[in-house]
Amino acid sequence: MNKTIDLKTLQTGDFITLARAISLVENNLPAGKDLLNALPFDVHVPVVGLTGPPGAGKSSLVNALVDHLLKQNKKIGILAVDPTSPFNFGSLLGDRIRLASHFNNPDVYIRSLATRGSLGGLSARIFEICDVMKHAGFDLILIETVGVGQSEVEIAGLADTTAVVLVPEAGDEVQTLKSGLMEIADVFVVNKSDRDGADLFVRNLSALVHQKEAGNWSIPVLKTVATTFAGISEFWDALQAHNQLNIDPIRQNHLKTEKAFQLILQNKMAKIDKQELFNKISAESNKNGFNLYQFLSKEYLT
Repeated sequence: MNKTIDLKTLQTGDFITLARAISLVENNLPAGKDLLNALPFDVHVPVVGLTGPPGAGKSSLVNALVDHLLKQNKKIGILAVDPTSPFNFGSLLGDRIRLASHFNNPDVYIRSLATRGSLGGLSARIFEICDVMKHAGFDLILIETVGVGQSEVEIAGLADTTAVVLVPEAGDEVQTLKSGLMEIADVFVVNKSDRDGADLFVRNLSALVHQKEAGNWSIPVLKTVATTFAGISEFWDALQAHNQLNIDPIRQNHLKTEKAFQLILQNKMAKIDKQELFNKISAESNKNGFNLYQFLSKEYLT
């Protein structure tokens, strides 16, 4: 497994080489580090992140968007981030059933990544994996997050364009969007917009968005019904329009800083094995007078 990856073979778009490269990087093996150090950073492949609450239909939206792009002869890479169970540290969602029709398509590469207990909701190695995928001949990389906790904010440090997917039932919570999602959304998508209350929700969300907008990008609020492909063409047009903007270099540097911060944090946490931590706490907590802070101070906190 720990064999050197040939960058030129990766750049041909060979999926077997890509799969091996991702595994090397994900498992932090020396050959994976060598590959990352050899990557040129003058290649631009748009990275689109889709986030939002569970049940918003993100997987269905990805599926519909992929169908639309395949008709345009696009080659698409998909990273689907699955939450990790806090009890057995395994992936909760497994394979994406809605994307099953694309599994054998030679122009679509799908990789599921577990969060593996990382901070927030993204996979611990997703920044590096995304950089590897940029050199595998894709026209677009789609990242679907679990849509819980910190992942909504983390995705903004990774994606060129962030689409926040909501449903009409979120109308009562629209004011809470001012923090978090409002800060990172480049496009809002109200999916399942054939449901009651969709038009009112779109109007309220649009009004909220317009209060916040500044700069050269007007954040669109789009309606889609992913299962019938309604609004998918308009969604793709919005993603393209945002990608074609000359992005503010200050914002770009903020994104690079966020990426660097996550990579440093990940490296600092690399020696912490969650299963080992669980075993130690299980053993120590049975002793009289157990104090979590004293336990951490002995080995982890200084």
